[in-house]
Amino acid sequence: MKGLGLKVALVYVSLCLIWGSTWLAIRYGLESLTPIFSVGVRFALASVIILILMKMKNIFIQKDKVSIRLYLLMGFFSFLIPFGLVYWGMQHVPSGMASVLFAVFPFVVLIFSYLRLPSETIGFYKIFGTLLGFAGIVVIFSDSFTGNFTDYIFGMIAIVLSGVMQAWIAVSIKKFGHHLHPLSMNFIPMVIAAVCLIFISVFFEDISTVRIDQTAVISLLYLAVFGSVVTFTFYYWLLKRLNIVILSLIAFITPIVALILGFLFYQEELSTRHFIGSALVLTGVFWANLGNLLKLRKGTIIRQHKPED
Repeated sequence: MKGLGLKVALVYVSLCLIWGSTWLAIRYGLESLTPIFSVGVRFALASVIILILMKMKNIFIQKDKVSIRLYLLMGFFSFLIPFGLVYWGMQHVPSGMASVLFAVFPFVVLIFSYLRLPSETIGFYKIFGTLLGFAGIVVIFSDSFTGNFTDYIFGMIAIVLSGVMQAWIAVSIKKFGHHLHPLSMNFIPMVIAAVCLIFISVFFEDISTVRIDQTAVISLLYLAVFGSVVTFTFYYWLLKRLNIVILSLIAFITPIVALILGFLFYQEELSTRHFIGSALVLTGVFWANLGNLLKLRKGTIIRQHKPED
């Protein structure tokens, strides 16, 4: 049990670090690539890597009705539409405001979890921790709330809608996807997203500006291998073993990682506001976990059924 707990903690931290770094990788890659083309190729490369890993490990794609339904839902409502909305919205909304808007994700997960997953414990600690974490994100990016919001309204709606969609899919997978392997469940959805996004890019982006240079290759390989294959496999592995509200709080931590990397690689300024907000976020994550920590201390946690790896 202790070994599994340590493994869960390490995977959780790895997800925060890698997903936090993807913003830097995307920014780096967009120096040579257009947004929709970039994410389409990212998922195409990731799906090829997943297929190779599946062949090596003799992992098969489940073909029952529930699995096929989840593949289609994930393809459109976890990858294609949400990523398209975020990439489009980021062109119209300041990046800081986008981070605050996407922070709606844990709240929607909390609501959907309460409505659809009665076995998932919510409670005071998770609600208070989520509120505190969100307050930290608002503090960190408070300087983004300037100007006329009507100029950003459609971009704001797009980013919030992306968060809502991904929350709904995460809860659906938690409810119905226990039998799916964390690796194979990504293959078909990523293929769907890759084909559609590249098709959209060809017709709606000026791909003549695309340069397949060293910058593009490094960005795409990192986003495909680490930002897609590793992270989504880790995410769905954790989804079977961790309370979904706790898992969703990664959305609060990744902006902090992005801030630190922006300071290290792009000499972006870190202010007192960033430190205060980060402290609030980390305190919120601690509070959200406090209920489970208290139960663990009292020895009252009941070992749940261990899914197959």
